[in-house]
Amino acid sequence: MERIDFADLQAFLTVLRCRSFKLAAIELGLSASAVSHAIRRLEARLDARLLNRTSRAVSSTALGQQLAEKLGEGFDTISAAIETLDAPGRNSLGALRINVFADAARLLVAPALPAFSARFPEVRLTIVVEDRPVDITAEGFDAGMRYGHLVPEDMVAVPLTGPQRWIVVGSPQYVKQHGTPASPAALAEHRCIQLLLGNNARYRWDFDSPEGNISINVPGNITIKDTETTLSVACAGTGLAYVLESRVENELAAGTLVNVMPEHSAYGEPFHIYYSSRRYVHPALREFVNIIRLQHGLQALPDLLPESDRAGG
Repeated sequence: MERIDFADLQAFLTVLRCRSFKLAAIELGLSASAVSHAIRRLEARLDARLLNRTSRAVSSTALGQQLAEKLGEGFDTISAAIETLDAPGRNSLGALRINVFADAARLLVAPALPAFSARFPEVRLTIVVEDRPVDITAEGFDAGMRYGHLVPEDMVAVPLTGPQRWIVVGSPQYVKQHGTPASPAALAEHRCIQLLLGNNARYRWDFDSPEGNISINVPGNITIKDTETTLSVACAGTGLAYVLESRVENELAAGTLVNVMPEHSAYGEPFHIYYSSRRYVHPALREFVNIIRLQHGLQALPDLLPESDRAGG
């Protein structure tokens, strides 16, 4: 068989991941025509169709999917080989793409970026902030961030923080007008701002008690899918909000919000970073993880955890 150009193989994987010749061309810095020629060249050399093309979508054939899986293993092996080299610029290679939800971006990513950019000035780091559930492998991310219990089962997960405390907050104006609930059950008499999760499910308010965890549906006609907007509405006196304590430290310190139920709270899962166990981990990801862990009182990891230690401390 005539030798196949690695660039054509890379073009094939990029088109399959982006599910678009146009988007793949933008990512590769080529014209859409050049990418199309690369795929036709590859299919001609293999004498097989690898992609199904329609006017709206691009998908792999069975043979194309098989090739993609084999290529993924091969490129991971190449990446691992490069990482073993003691070359001055090995940690400055390529791009790192991470998908995070908004609270993680604000609390974890933003504080870590100055140190990361100073240590890896040549890494092209892309942070995509969105709260919807994302298949990071299918959408071309090196890693993602979620709470521990939301990490997909087939992923390797590394904790970035300790357990997170959830509290109920309201504005002084709201407290003056409506008082404070004495217990979780008393929330039934209050205006509560509903939180909509990334999967469009309403978040139940959890509380720890001597009898165990209490999980309740609270009343409220306002539902918001964004923490920033939720806090603005709560600060305006519209209702009570259930939020991460770490997310409202500034508001609590300034007095624009108060913890209306200091005796009642709940500890939830830590923030985790996760990645596919089937892909080689980007060499700069370990340092990004360690920067965040150190900033949040955890020990640095000598290396990213293997799959057998998933979700460990």
